[in-house]
Amino acid sequence: MSPKHLKMHLKIFPLVFILLLAADSFTQDNRATAVNDSTRILPEKERAGVMNEWLRWRLDNIIPELMRREGIDMWLIINREYNEDPVYMTLVPEPTMAARRTSILIFYDRGEGREVERLSGSYYGIGGWYKSTWLDKKKKQFESLAEVIKKLNPRKVGINVSSTWAFGDGLTASLKEKLEKALGPEFSSRLVSAENLCVGWLETRSPEELSVYRYVCGIAHDIIAEFYSNKVITPDITTTEDVVWWIRQKITGLGLEAWFQPSISIQRHKKEAAKYENDRDVIRRGDLLHCDVGIKYLGLCTDMQWQAYVCKIGEKDAPEGLKEALRRTNKLGDIFRNEFKTGRSGNEIVWSAMKKAEAEGLRPLIYSHPVGSHGHAAGPPMDARPPEQAPEGVELRGKYPLYPNTVYAIEYSCTTSIPEWDNQDVRIGFEETAMFTEEGCQFIDGHQTRFYLIK
Repeated sequence: MSPKHLKMHLKIFPLVFILLLAADSFTQDNRATAVNDSTRILPEKERAGVMNEWLRWRLDNIIPELMRREGIDMWLIINREYNEDPVYMTLVPEPTMAARRTSILIFYDRGEGREVERLSGSYYGIGGWYKSTWLDKKKKQFESLAEVIKKLNPRKVGINVSSTWAFGDGLTASLKEKLEKALGPEFSSRLVSAENLCVGWLETRSPEELSVYRYVCGIAHDIIAEFYSNKVITPDITTTEDVVWWIRQKITGLGLEAWFQPSISIQRHKKEAAKYENDRDVIRRGDLLHCDVGIKYLGLCTDMQWQAYVCKIGEKDAPEGLKEALRRTNKLGDIFRNEFKTGRSGNEIVWSAMKKAEAEGLRPLIYSHPVGSHGHAAGPPMDARPPEQAPEGVELRGKYPLYPNTVYAIEYSCTTSIPEWDNQDVRIGFEETAMFTEEGCQFIDGHQTRFYLIK
């Protein structure tokens, strides 16, 4: 997005967020002295207003660009109440809670230089957002829809069917059958998959969303900093399950959503592991802790994995070997992010990064994914795991190209032998939320460069 466009779009940016985003992006080292993001969460009504402003801009600007990129003249989203298409809820304004009966959205591109028309073939209207087309309720819904399509006479009609992307496969078999029956053979022959249109819509972020993502990540970092402390963890008493449920309760208490169950895992010296074999979930001094936490706020997801070291009595820092393991892990992250280039496929990015990391003497494993409206979101996955470990179809989806103004969970691990642990291998599992723009791939709110220390 050009500076000119960004300036124009920020004119509609809510004042409350102008104030929230006045601070610069934080690093791990200065976060403790920064204003706490988790204390500035908006009430529901204001959230809805912000998200609707974003939606209006997205509909006006992203939809036309994507439809023309994919060569689709008309895009249909057809779904039923409580069986929503993955894209449906991202296309309708707050406070929509679900589709109503059979809900139909219609986008029609009248051509370059003209607006994409937004229509609704649903029983209930969406005033100010989509113009109703089913005006004569004596007609059956799909009969009315077919009349609209035939009158507009599009060359290609995109429908959400895909064998590759769950995000592009929201049209059920029965609804597709109804559509084809109403259209007849001639217009049914114009139906094409809108899978890449679905992916493009879900993965592309507006300038305002990219800006506010810093704040969303800041909230997640505040939560991590709080539970990686003696406020939550008392060595030799607190269990990993205690921490997991503290995290869940904290997220719920803030009025946010945990899009997956958080986790806390332990790595410890093998001698200590044998000692506590029958009580392995209690957090002990000398343990290396790993968390995996993701929140959703304002329709945007985060995904993060950070480490903490539980100090032994008298220790002031983690062993040097563990700190070196974290440094090597960050080196892998630098190599990986430098491979992000517009137009490269996810597969090209991940295998180039793996090759360069191994040439640097690292022991890497990369398994990154996009984040956004969903946690494991639309866009190119970058996964080097063997087929038996990787998600189904990940290599095929990894052929999809990288586009700017998208967001990713930079997720990987790096294994290092630790001298202080008798050269035992330790795996640092790293994950942080980053954005990719024309300026490159950058962490949105910093990343972990040192261990949290629990005394």
